[in-house]
Amino acid sequence: MVGGKTEVTNKPVSETAAPRRKVEGVRKVEVIANPLSGSVGPNACEEVAAILEGYDLQANIQSCQGGKLTDIIQKALDAKPDLIIVIAGDGTARAVAEAAGPTGPMVAPLPGGTMNMLPFAIYGQTTWPEALEAILSNGEEKRISGGTVENHSFYVAAILGSPALWARAREAVRMGKVWLAIARAKRAWSRAFSGRLRFTLDGGARVKSEALTFMCPIVSKELDNDTTGLEAAALDPTGAVDVFRLAIAAAAGQWRQDPAVQVTLARQAYCWAGGPIPAILDGESVKLGRTALVRFKPNAFRALVPRDLASKATA
Repeated sequence: MVGGKTEVTNKPVSETAAPRRKVEGVRKVEVIANPLSGSVGPNACEEVAAILEGYDLQANIQSCQGGKLTDIIQKALDAKPDLIIVIAGDGTARAVAEAAGPTGPMVAPLPGGTMNMLPFAIYGQTTWPEALEAILSNGEEKRISGGTVENHSFYVAAILGSPALWARAREAVRMGKVWLAIARAKRAWSRAFSGRLRFTLDGGARVKSEALTFMCPIVSKELDNDTTGLEAAALDPTGAVDVFRLAIAAAAGQWRQDPAVQVTLARQAYCWAGGPIPAILDGESVKLGRTALVRFKPNAFRALVPRDLASKATA
């Protein structure tokens, strides 16, 4: 690798060497990797080059370590590849997917970050080398839907309001540290932004709640992948006790049944509050103003997904 780039091009194949395998619908590939990110690994560029050598591809590998991400993404798009492989954190995966959009190249956001929200939603709990081999040997295009909050995109989930602070309480519940969970839930409640969130869903009645969450079809257990909307949930706990109960329900995967939660399907929402609205999109904090428009994106970007996972998602 020289200057942050590694090129993998076709080389003469000897009579004893195994023939390179073709990837259906893919010939030109751009790879964006960050060796310093979460679970990527310091030798990721060399490792991905070794994997790609086994396939009949023209590939270029860029390391975004210390580089300007927007420029790196633009260079990858300017190359007009069939596929952009991302081996980096959640923010990079989301940025590439957003830049590619529904008319750009397919994107493979492989697990490389700390939380890996989008990669795990698409490929399941796996490593990036395993996911890469799976999509190259048996992949097919899959349309991924998502949403927008103002000018920010999300493809897994969005949280508007104070519940973003409950994550530490939920982790304490999972570890069996009940009193620590109670303390963290109370602390989160005391830090909640002043004023309740007001919103309307699809132009309906005005509603007040402590927070509003949106889950995309790819991750929601209640929605089919072809559903034309987001799973919108209004969270309205009345105190620290309700917050703690909701944290326990979330840890057990039963938060939809909690009496403080109202769930519905929505294509659009308009939210407003007395101050800036705290938000988390696909695990990353985002600054919003006092108002926010949330919209469903039925065709956000195209992903390369193993056939067995694609068929399960659309079954």
